[in-house]
Amino acid sequence: MDGSGRDPYGAAMIRRHILAPILGSMLAVAVVATATDASAACLSGREAAQAVASGEAMRLSAVARRVDGDIVNADLCESGGRLVYHLAVMGPGGRVLTIVVDARTGEVLSR
Repeated sequence: MDGSGRDPYGAAMIRRHILAPILGSMLAVAVVATATDASAACLSGREAAQAVASGEAMRLSAVARRVDGDIVNADLCESGGRLVYHLAVMGPGGRVLTIVVDARTGEVLSR
């Protein structure tokens, strides 16, 4: 404060426009971590790359075109005998959605 009672640095603006999206992204990571099915075994980065290279899974960029919003976290996991992407998607208004997508077909299995 500059003594006039005003905030010359716009702390409220910083909280609203900078910190809120950062905290939202952190929350998205936590949501996916807890929402991932306990029976799902997620692949390492190397295993996921091999699954994409072999055609067992679509590229994440192709999957991203099928969901509304920005993917802030993604895991490729084995669940129910198939590969699925567990996605945290930042939707309209900063709302975080957990979406499960069949990695081979791109079909959205759950929202």
